[in-house]
Amino acid sequence: MGLEDGARCPCLSGDVYGDCCGRFHSETAVPATAEALMRSRYSAFAVGDAAYLLRSWHPSTRPRRLDLDPEQRWTRLDVLATTGGGPFETEGTVEFVAHYVVDGHRDSLREHSRFRRVDGRWLYLDAIV
Repeated sequence: MGLEDGARCPCLSGDVYGDCCGRFHSETAVPATAEALMRSRYSAFAVGDAAYLLRSWHPSTRPRRLDLDPEQRWTRLDVLATTGGGPFETEGTVEFVAHYVVDGHRDSLREHSRFRRVDGRWLYLDAIV
């Protein structure tokens, strides 16, 4: 699917895609924090970048493949809380609500995600139930 570098980033950081999540998707930079990784993963869902989602998933919990619903349109991300996950930490959590529309119906996903740094890169581990 993709997105032009000058378009507003889907993570709603206020930056343009090329200066925000796009640089992570294209592998020209890596997220420095767990929140930045979570935002980039949300944006990957929004632009349909399953390959990035798999690359940024911890190997112990990563699925073999990921099929995204092309009819699902991600509309807004609200970050509610973060713990740890800074540039000098190895673990962190991010609680968020991701809003979407599918088949004309609005809905949202609330998740409290865990992240772990491996070899200097943040990876999505799993969701806290």
